[in-house]
Amino acid sequence: MAQAGNALYDSPRDIPGIIPLFPLEEALLLPRTQMPLNIFEDRYLAMIDHAIRHDRIIGIIQPKPTPDASQASKQQDEADASQLQRIGCLGRITAFGETGDGRVLITLSGLCRFQLVSEMESHLPFRMAEIDCEDYAEDLIEGFGEDQVNREGVLDIFRAFLDANDMEADWDNVGKSSNEILVNSLSMMSPYGIAEKQALLEAESLALRAETLIAITEMHLANDASDAPATLQ
Repeated sequence: MAQAGNALYDSPRDIPGIIPLFPLEEALLLPRTQMPLNIFEDRYLAMIDHAIRHDRIIGIIQPKPTPDASQASKQQDEADASQLQRIGCLGRITAFGETGDGRVLITLSGLCRFQLVSEMESHLPFRMAEIDCEDYAEDLIEGFGEDQVNREGVLDIFRAFLDANDMEADWDNVGKSSNEILVNSLSMMSPYGIAEKQALLEAESLALRAETLIAITEMHLANDASDAPATLQ
């Protein structure tokens, strides 16, 4: 069973089959994590209003990489279903605030990954899609598979990343984090590109996500040392 705010989800059957889509580059939402968002575009303000009136669920999904990165933001807005990744993650709006200048601040609580089945024709200014969560029912089970995670390996590469970037961490809170929260939170915060974030999202298990995070970070640290670009293709 998964809980997001006041809502409980026992199985994928509790999740709506048609949802609003929010395409975001290099954005990663994972189960039982939180994503704060600052919403200001009219169509996405309308999307949030729609979600609040219904089940409060939206789908975070990345566009596919474009050859010209400078055009990616423009192209993702007009992208059809073939230009979106096939896997995203559902979030439930669990906090909402108005700023007084037309923006809204929300927090999404990660719920479950989904497969994009098809986009729906709609009169709405934002995108709607049919989704399927059946392959990701285990996302609804808190802590599923975390006993298989190489926690020490994750912590070691996290330390190496911090050292390489002259950064500090709150190690008391890190030590108190479950394996699931540790791996998913570090994956979300990782400063990597579309392909890397998608690989982390699509990892079949929490343990594989941890190993993927370790491998990607090792690759970036090695390439940073040699000043060579490091991206997954």
